[in-house]
Amino acid sequence: MPRPNKEKRVCRMPLCAEFVAARGNGHSHRIQMSVEEYETIRLIDYMGMTQAECAASMDVGRATVQSLYTDARKKLARFLVEASVLEIQGGNFIVAGRHSCCADTEKGKVKKEDLKMRLAVTYENGQVFQHFGHTEQFKIYDIEDGKVIGSQVIDTNGSGHGALAGFLKNMDVEVLICGGIGGGARNALAEAGIQLFPGACGDADAQVESYLNGNLNYDPDTVCSHHEHGEGNCQDHGQHECGHHCGQ
Repeated sequence: MPRPNKEKRVCRMPLCAEFVAARGNGHSHRIQMSVEEYETIRLIDYMGMTQAECAASMDVGRATVQSLYTDARKKLARFLVEASVLEIQGGNFIVAGRHSCCADTEKGKVKKEDLKMRLAVTYENGQVFQHFGHTEQFKIYDIEDGKVIGSQVIDTNGSGHGALAGFLKNMDVEVLICGGIGGGARNALAEAGIQLFPGACGDADAQVESYLNGNLNYDPDTVCSHHEHGEGNCQDHGQHECGHHCGQ
């Protein structure tokens, strides 16, 4: 069952709620940006925060911030290219005012203990499993204060490919570390707001520690691309095995 849509915490309302192109044709359409989308632009692009710090300030998960930020950037691009009207209003938020977390973020300081997240790794016998679409188990890690505070191995119960993105989203996963992965699965994960780190190899626990320390060895361009007969045939590719990149 999906979680209810949580109110996002914003520190201040925008100083201006409407922007109009100076040389429009007088019949410009209107683009509406929510207040919480605006807040991600303010915190990340104006204040220089990371998405994790923005998530801590807004009291939401990093996947939520990633989705809000992506939508906000698209709307800004449309406003500039289409010479339209940009309105900033509405949404699901609370104004925190002088809340202590907002005071910290205004100074560029977010307490590390405020950073919480849930991370998953494609898992088999302690290792990063190399075929995302055939993953039978994920190891899911709860992260707080930059450390693993708990983990569990979860069976996918036969879910595969695109369905795995929904499976992870329902488990509140925000970050995925995996080996080979197809383009369709990448798109499904992006739509679910899950940040992807493909091309990882080796001991699953060690890869998570590397991620937390900022030195995860992964390849963002890793794609299981040999799917002429569908993504389900990764194991049949012989020398074109999806995990062929490991160790090379």
